[in-house]
Amino acid sequence: MTVSRDPDAGALAGLRVVDAATLFAGPMAAMHLGDMGAEVIKVEHPGRPDPARNHGVAKDGVNLWWKTLGRNKRTITADLGKPGGREVFLKLAERSDVIIENFRPGTLERWDLGYDELSARNPRLVLARVTGFGQIGPYRRRPGFGTLAEAMSGFAAATGEPDGPPTLPPFGLADGIASLATAYAIMVALSARERTGRGQVVDTAIVEPILAMLGPQITRWDQLRSVQPRTGNRSVNNAPRNTYRTGDGQWVAVSTSAQSIAERVMRLVGRPDLIDEPWFASGAERAKHADELDEAVGAWIARHTRDEVVAEFEAAQAAVAPIYDAADIVEDPQFRALGTIHEIEDPELGPTLMQGPIFRLSGHDGVIAHAGRAHGADTDEVLGELGFAPSEVARMREEGAV
Repeated sequence: MTVSRDPDAGALAGLRVVDAATLFAGPMAAMHLGDMGAEVIKVEHPGRPDPARNHGVAKDGVNLWWKTLGRNKRTITADLGKPGGREVFLKLAERSDVIIENFRPGTLERWDLGYDELSARNPRLVLARVTGFGQIGPYRRRPGFGTLAEAMSGFAAATGEPDGPPTLPPFGLADGIASLATAYAIMVALSARERTGRGQVVDTAIVEPILAMLGPQITRWDQLRSVQPRTGNRSVNNAPRNTYRTGDGQWVAVSTSAQSIAERVMRLVGRPDLIDEPWFASGAERAKHADELDEAVGAWIARHTRDEVVAEFEAAQAAVAPIYDAADIVEDPQFRALGTIHEIEDPELGPTLMQGPIFRLSGHDGVIAHAGRAHGADTDEVLGELGFAPSEVARMREEGAV
């Protein structure tokens, strides 16, 4: 779908967000808010743009990751460590609802831009601070990246084959989870502001949201002194649960979290006799017999094409999903029905596909007005709106402040 933004549209229309963060967790939180109608102003250093602009693949020198991450954002430059850039930031704070930053703890304070200074200009301001390990504690000044969070949260220890090493994801999983947590925390702080009239500081440590997603590992350790083992694609809670190769060389995933589904799968693959085994009545007990169950399910799936497997499972009301790559996602009728994939007209790339907002509202659709814009593309316009005269902007540019 090709879309354009009505400035009055969107559930968050009227909310102004300053994205002064870099790389992924903070900027992605701003992206989520922008998708829902917030005005987002991206602030970058004049000489050192957000490294996300050079992350990942490019086409003819145009970075593709930034096109998604920078969507719906106006882009300006300001060196916050210089007087001119500091004044730009303070004026933004005066007129904004939210600032998102991910400098190392103490950096804003060193520039006299801590929450005391910002909230003095705007007591209703919400300052969201996104770092690897939070604003307090012995690790607060460590460089913080999603990879470290994936390691320290317990995710890597529980991921991978039983006889293999701990496994990291091939994408920014911890950053993505932290971006959702940060967007949620910002909305909580804004809701509180409606009652109190004052903003507050949000402290997101990237390591914590992913830890929260990993189930009862802490309670398990506390109560049983055991940790979740690496089981590859299998589960200790149910079976069959795995990925299986089809007869045409494709792959599918099967889940049997519910007892009734497990029974339907075994009937479908021609092994109803296993349902009568005493151990079959419990997911945890079925998991102890995963070799036998995987052999039965895998052998049946290997005799059918992927389309046949999906059709037969659907007819049997059993749970299966094809394992997709991006080409499959774009063509899938369910994603088409949901409007998951948006087509954006970009001046550099032309018609460009990207995943859209992550949910729908009955009263307000999320909209992508434009893909990520060039470094500093909107500096003059935004600074003019803040009250800076063209001569002042020119002077600050000569000084390297913008």
